[in-house]
Parts: sequence; C-alpha cells; structure tokens
Amino acid sequence: MSLPLDDKDALPDAVDHPLWRHAPESLRPFVQLARLDRPVGWWLLLLPCWESSALASAALHVAPNLWHLFLFFVGAVVMRGAGSTYNDFVDREIDAKVARTRGRPLAAGRVSPRAAILFIVVQCLIGLAVLLSFNLYTITLGFLSPLIVLVYPFAKRFTSWPQAILGFAFAYGAMLGWTAQTGSLALPALLLYASCILWTIGFDTIYALQDIRDDAIAGVRSTARLFGAQVKRAVGGLYAGSVICAALAVYQTGGGIFAWLGVCAYAAHLAWQTSLTHEATPTPVALKLFRSNRDAGLLLFAGFLLQSLTYLL
Repeated sequence: MSLPLDDKDALPDAVDHPLWRHAPESLRPFVQLARLDRPVGWWLLLLPCWESSALASAALHVAPNLWHLFLFFVGAVVMRGAGSTYNDFVDREIDAKVARTRGRPLAAGRVSPRAAILFIVVQCLIGLAVLLSFNLYTITLGFLSPLIVLVYPFAKRFTSWPQAILGFAFAYGAMLGWTAQTGSLALPALLLYASCILWTIGFDTIYALQDIRDDAIAGVRSTARLFGAQVKRAVGGLYAGSVICAALAVYQTGGGIFAWLGVCAYAAHLAWQTSLTHEATPTPVALKLFRSNRDAGLLLFAGFLLQSLTYLL
C-alpha cells in the first residue's frame, strides 16, 4: 500500500509500512536510509540466501535449517540497510538532481553525513555478529562481499552496467546459503549464483526505467538507458539465462518434483514481467514489476524448501 500523498517526508517508492507509520519523527530519516519503508530490497537480498540454503538441504536429503534461515533474514535486513545508507551517502549530490530521490534524507539535508556513517557502522556490527554465527568457510567468503558493495555506488559513473555490479553483490548469498549448510562450495551453488546475478540485472533494469530521463540529465548510466528500445528483449534474455542456470543447479543436485515445480513457477513469473516491460513502461508499472520479484524469488525458494521437507517423511 502506498503512503498518503500528504506525508511530506515520504518517498515516492515507499509503502505504508508500520515502522514508518509509528516511528518517532527523529527516527524516520533512518528508517528511510535503511530502506525499512521499502522492504522489497531486503527481500531481494535475502532470497538468494534462502534459495541456496534450501537447495543444499534438498541435495543433502535433510530438513531445512530454520536457524540459518532466521540468521540470513536478520543479516539481509541490516546489510541491506548498511548498503543503502552507504549508497545514499556516496550519491547524495546526484540524488538531489533526480526527482524520485531528491527527498532522500541525505540529499534533502535531514540527516548529516556524520550521522549516516555512524548508522552504517552500527548496522555492519550487527551483520558481523550474524556472519560469525556460521562456519569458517562461510565467514571467510562473507568477508569478501563488502568489496563489491563498496564499488557499486560509483559504477554508474563509469559503466552502463551498474546493474551487473549490483547483481554480483545482491546474489552473493547464493553461495553463502550453500556453504553454511555444506561447509564448501560446489557447482550447484555457483550456478544458482549466476542465476541470481542475471535475475538481479533484469529486475534492476526494470527499476531503472523509472529514472531514464533524469539519469540522462544527471549523466548517470544504466542498463535501462543502454538497452533503450530493446529493453524487453534484453530483460527477457537475462531472465531466460537466470531460469536456465537455476534449472542446471537443480539438475546438478538430483532434481525432485517440487524443485522442478519451483523452477517452472519462477520461469512463468519472469515471463509475465517481460511481457509488460518496454522502454516507455509507466513508472507505477515499472515499480510494480520490480516489487513483484519478491514473489518470483519466493516461488523458487518454495520449490526448494518443499523438496527438502520431503526428507522429513
């Protein structure tokens, strides 16, 4: 549900979230910095973790690890918040030039850069506590992911593929979920990582369709601008690659009816998104399609989860 139009500090892509509605006025800018009023972001960071954890459980013929799923939830929320705050800190001058982002707390001057940095540190410390709850292999692998995150906000300044950098960062959990369950990396995890990278590039291209005009004025690059009139074909190709990689990951783990049903449902959802995508996609439609990727990822996860649950019988 969208926020009321008379809420002067609300951002255009926010939802009427209880954390925003009930937060004290002094904390509302931090709710926005952490994107807690836009929860789809942490969902999209969380789902590769959940998918790989459930796929590993299915491959091992064991029940899903609910404790790991909970830890990944906490980690995704705080690290999405830390990454978003860092992104807004780096982009505060660019954000002030774009209609959709000029109301963000740092761009609008409602939060100081110093307060934002402190907020990043607090969120990262919580994320570190989560990471240290896993095995050594996962901890070591997890320490490499911030290197990608640090590069992302600058990517739009020198490449038309910032969505690819985001893909490598957001999909990283596809390896962590697997290693947390198995203690090592394997081909299915790498295939799922590739699937989630392509998926992320696709849905973030749809998201970037909202800002094509303002990005051109501000000199910001994106795959939405790069693909132009061919955006439907490009997004369709990215999504097709994502489905193929996910299917190969399932094949490598021995398959299973529920795992394959998850892949089929995921493919159908991405095909529906592609059918509604074009260069002039209206902003409300682009935002709706972007947000719907939570459901696409949940369909794939549900298939893997149900497959792992069959080993309880």
